[in-house]
Amino acid sequence: MTEMHLRIILPVTAEKLHRPVLDEGRSWASSGTTLDLRQIDRGPESIENAYDEALATSPILDLVHEAAADGVDGVFISCFAEPAVHAAREIADFPVFGGFQPSVHAALGMAERVGILTILPDVAAMQSRLVHAQGLGERVRDMRVIGVPVLGVDDHTLVLDRLEDAAQDSISAGAASGFVLGCTGMLGIATALSQRLSDKHGHVPVVDPTGAAITALESAVRLGIKPSRLDYYPPRDKRRDS
Repeated sequence: MTEMHLRIILPVTAEKLHRPVLDEGRSWASSGTTLDLRQIDRGPESIENAYDEALATSPILDLVHEAAADGVDGVFISCFAEPAVHAAREIADFPVFGGFQPSVHAALGMAERVGILTILPDVAAMQSRLVHAQGLGERVRDMRVIGVPVLGVDDHTLVLDRLEDAAQDSISAGAASGFVLGCTGMLGIATALSQRLSDKHGHVPVVDPTGAAITALESAVRLGIKPSRLDYYPPRDKRRDS
């Protein structure tokens, strides 16, 4: 197994998320992977709209520069909305993922109709833009909101029940046959939700975005792939005031 050093960048300031996010990431990492976490020191407590995302961008990129200086092999920006991911790929010579791409593409490999189960209407609007910007609208056909903010998703009983209700509604409507959790703060829930749905319908895949991102990073490192300089051009040398 390839030994590697991966880093999670937590793009929010809520301290209560630090340890759970790191523990979740480590639970997905292979035995040869060293995984650590850095958290932004300024910006929003959580990312729930484009305004929050904009506030988080500069401190995220500061931590990407730090990761490059530390010689890490890959970075996971732990947010489904993928704040600063494209900018990070312009300055990083290692793979960078957020939560959206790895989890949605994993789900598309196992289900023809994918639904995203997310937290709030404003978050759903952000994620809908991601779906259409990446040309996935024909197969990512449904998005359901459970009405729980990011800082409330640690209530696993409530969140799991609402996710099950939302997924059942989607299945009943014929809208989705597999699901992605639309928040990287929904920790340790994907397997339990899949089991509940599978007990009623046969196997129904539910993808955890943290697990998808960590395993995708490991695969990218082993494959020796990183951001294409035909798409992600390094920033030109010029004055940039911050």
